[in-house]
Amino acid sequence: MIERSSNLDWYKGPTLLEALDLIQEPKRPSDKPLRLPLQDVYKIGGIGTVPVGRVETGVLKPGIVVTFGPTGLTTEVKSVEMHHEALQEALPGDN
Repeated sequence: MIERSSNLDWYKGPTLLEALDLIQEPKRPSDKPLRLPLQDVYKIGGIGTVPVGRVETGVLKPGIVVTFGPTGLTTEVKSVEMHHEALQEALPGDN
């Protein structure tokens, strides 16, 4: 798996580590329109409605106005948080 073995002379492919090194990072286009599929929506007393999901494209920032489909509900983003920490922005791949 990590080093070539004489017990596997028949195998000509890469070792596990070589195969992992060949994996290319996926493109995460922050220059495209915001797309954030919702995973869940929480209603928290004293805070409000908290939609949760992962940014696929675009950038999510506090203060921008977003529209949820298919309902067409439009609202302003009050804050962006990840793992209980406030962020200036969320980029593609951020949950």
